[in-house]
Amino acid sequence: MVGVRTSFTELRKLKRSIPVIFLSLLVFPAVAGARTLFAEKAHSCSSFRSMARIYMACGDYGKAQPLLQKAFQLAEKTNAPDTEVCACVIDLAYLYKEQGKFSDAETMGRMGLELQEKVYQKDHPYVAYTLRILSEIYRGQGRYQEASGALERALDIVRRVSRGSEQELAPFKVDMARLLVVQGDYAQAESLFTEALAAIEAGYGPDHLYTAKVHTDLAMLYALEERTTEAEALICGALPIQEKIYGREHHLLIPAWLVMAKISEAKGDLATAKRILEQSLCTVQEQGDGGPLVAGDVLIRLAHVHTRSRKYKKAEELLNKALKILDDKQGANTDRTALAFNRLAQVYIERGKCSEAQDLCQRALNIFERLFGEDHPCVAEVLQTLVQLHQKTGNTSEVARLQRRMEEIRERRHVAYLPTLHPVE
Repeated sequence: MVGVRTSFTELRKLKRSIPVIFLSLLVFPAVAGARTLFAEKAHSCSSFRSMARIYMACGDYGKAQPLLQKAFQLAEKTNAPDTEVCACVIDLAYLYKEQGKFSDAETMGRMGLELQEKVYQKDHPYVAYTLRILSEIYRGQGRYQEASGALERALDIVRRVSRGSEQELAPFKVDMARLLVVQGDYAQAESLFTEALAAIEAGYGPDHLYTAKVHTDLAMLYALEERTTEAEALICGALPIQEKIYGREHHLLIPAWLVMAKISEAKGDLATAKRILEQSLCTVQEQGDGGPLVAGDVLIRLAHVHTRSRKYKKAEELLNKALKILDDKQGANTDRTALAFNRLAQVYIERGKCSEAQDLCQRALNIFERLFGEDHPCVAEVLQTLVQLHQKTGNTSEVARLQRRMEEIRERRHVAYLPTLHPVE
């Protein structure tokens, strides 16, 4: 697949098309007000950041990185005001987050937060947006309690300073909803998505890129709940809007493609699901800006399609690739890794490797219960794998016990037991 080449003219067009989207992620209006304080070189620093933000809005992080690094170096060299240094640091935090460099992102994010609290105050709106970025970093690391804490603090700040403005609260509610999906609280996530979308559609319109991206998030939630018709209706409206801005082969379309793949899989159309997932994998590998965790997620999902198609050797190969990526980037104790363990256990059961499958299931179960508690949908999926294992070995009493526990989780969570997907950003 040929990667997308975006000309400078197209970048300018994109800049005009989506300023609200990117500014909702990186809002630092104080920088503009401080420009009169900058020397000429410091002003160049701001210009580097502006160009970098255009590239980041396009998802072209490789081109944005040297510009932001140059801006940061200039800010330090010219002894720029703390407001400018702060903006450079936080832009770098956002960039590293999108590249999956979470350790570097956290370092920059914390540095930026400390500077903002020094320059402004601890409950300033700029602090809220930085906490939002830090929350996304923690979420990428699988540190969900810290992600939730940072986002709760951000929401509290925005509620107070905005006097309850739904327009200003909406992006924070969307992030909280995404976090709740990962944590398995689908009902509360849907409620927050619905509240946020009402303000987003009123403020930006139904055909805006940001609206389309939030529709994609909600469509994935519906797909996880097996509400296929609702998911398909949303994604069929959202995908063309994103394609119009990015083109038809851009890595930022992968979240929408994954919804389409999930819908195809739910319909039993494994060939279409496989084609979409292979397209996603090719795109993230060729363009190189989608981040390694996205590649890991796609590999896990593609492996599951191969498992359902009884191509167990290929599924095992893909899962081992995913585990290598995840171990390099997150370590062996995250929910993504646990999901891969469970999917690999399913492959081993089909290949008669019951002892290896039992070990992987236990490792996955321990991770999920530690992260999310005992009644998360991911826990239910591991229990389903254990049911398959004990059915194969003839342990009917254990099968009955596990099925009772699964039913209890289903009643508490009000969810169906189909393979759980880790949401992709």
